[in-house]
Amino acid sequence: MQLLATLHGHYANMLALDGEDVTELGADERAQRGLFLAFQYPHAIPGVTVTSFLRSAINAVRKARNGGVDDPIAIPEFRKTLLAEMDRLKVSRELASRYLNDGFSGGEKKRVEILQMAMLKPRIAVLDETDSGLDIDALRVVASGVNELVGPEMGALVITHYQRILNYIEPDFVHVFVGGRIVEEGGPELAKKLEQEGYVPYEEVAA
Repeated sequence: MQLLATLHGHYANMLALDGEDVTELGADERAQRGLFLAFQYPHAIPGVTVTSFLRSAINAVRKARNGGVDDPIAIPEFRKTLLAEMDRLKVSRELASRYLNDGFSGGEKKRVEILQMAMLKPRIAVLDETDSGLDIDALRVVASGVNELVGPEMGALVITHYQRILNYIEPDFVHVFVGGRIVEEGGPELAKKLEQEGYVPYEEVAA
């Protein structure tokens, strides 16, 4: 599995997954190919329950991977898996019947996003500042979920400004991104160096 982004300025002008350019694909098509995005600020969808959203998303992915033929997940299987994942990720079962992110706290929104990741089982998950607005307990739960899900079948790109989430998720690689391009790469020690020294030295390199 390979995820490749070619960067220009502040934007990616090509995003390829296993050699396929997915830049112009819709969000649903990217999801069908195994990409998942956790938002910094997840949107609320009034009128659509968490349960309905998850089941529809799973069925859409299953249909795409089955050559366009409907292959809906059986309701008993879906319910059993959903409740098990909610318990594992410490997501209140009460949230399953509520409208997606509508009136949720910041921690509840992020936990439900990790729940989505657990249910959809993407190949690559992009977590865009998923630590924003989290208290320490929610941060630990989210990090624990990421650690449990990432493995041979799923990779993760964690985008963050801070070291604190990396105290719970140890990265394999760290990339410092300044001014629209990568200016340094390394291991977990690079993140700790950045926490101590800040971005100023890199801003001079990127100028």
